[in-house]
Amino acid sequence: MLTASAQQEPSFSHYWAMETSFNPAAAGKEKKLNVTGAYAMTLTGFEHAPRTMYIGADMPLMLLNSYHGVGAQLMSDRIGLFDHQRLALQYAYKHRMFGGMLSIGVQLGMLSEKFKGSELDLEDKEDPAFSTTDVSGTALDVSVGLYYSHRNWYAGFSVLRATAPSVELGDRSILNISRTYYLTGGYNIKLRNPFLSVHPSALAHTDGTTYRVNVTTRVKYTNGQKMFYAGAGYSPTNSVTALIGGYFHGVTLGYSYEIYTKALKLGNGSHELFVGYQTDLDFQKKGRNRHQSVRIL
Repeated sequence: MLTASAQQEPSFSHYWAMETSFNPAAAGKEKKLNVTGAYAMTLTGFEHAPRTMYIGADMPLMLLNSYHGVGAQLMSDRIGLFDHQRLALQYAYKHRMFGGMLSIGVQLGMLSEKFKGSELDLEDKEDPAFSTTDVSGTALDVSVGLYYSHRNWYAGFSVLRATAPSVELGDRSILNISRTYYLTGGYNIKLRNPFLSVHPSALAHTDGTTYRVNVTTRVKYTNGQKMFYAGAGYSPTNSVTALIGGYFHGVTLGYSYEIYTKALKLGNGSHELFVGYQTDLDFQKKGRNRHQSVRIL
């Protein structure tokens, strides 16, 4: 039986609005029902280029006079002949500390891996190293995280796939999935103009073999129900990214384009579409507990 390793976790340009995708402790960080979705098309123009879809929702809960957070997510990542999927539930316990809020989170998920061997083009059809039929397998997965927010800044650390699960693909291969470590942080800077604010943030992750760092700065305009943002991101040795988005008819829509700094053409970058929706939750007054909000950190 052959052993292989899975590719690194997908990277989203809108990571600052999708923190539960890599840190379960971020679930319920605001008093809102938060729903996010993203679709990324990576390395456009290449055959079998990666396509990643993410949908997640989280919200806070008040239980026994303390705050908790819960969430759920679905991620599908297709690259080449591999199809990786993750369905997970999240829980975060929250505790006030040093004027801020500390969250400790855990995520329980099911990983589904599939290899489309029927589409494999081999010179030697009898090569035992490769399956020529579609094979799949599943495994349980546990992730953990810490998240701390204090007024205008936040920081988080998490470990995805902390149990380093292995998935059997048919009777020929075992796919070992490595732990991925995440470190994130950000700050909200208020300007003299009450309608403008600046939001720098950073995300670093590694599986012990490869690593990636994203540094992003956004300028946001907020005026009543109007919200627009524009920004740029930089990933050392990888890429530069342009972002733009705003609040339209109750939904936040965003778009980014990532240009790789290595030997690739301008048109071989990555497109990302982001959708977000938030609804305030008021735990004090039942029956008058919902209205739309456009505040996304």
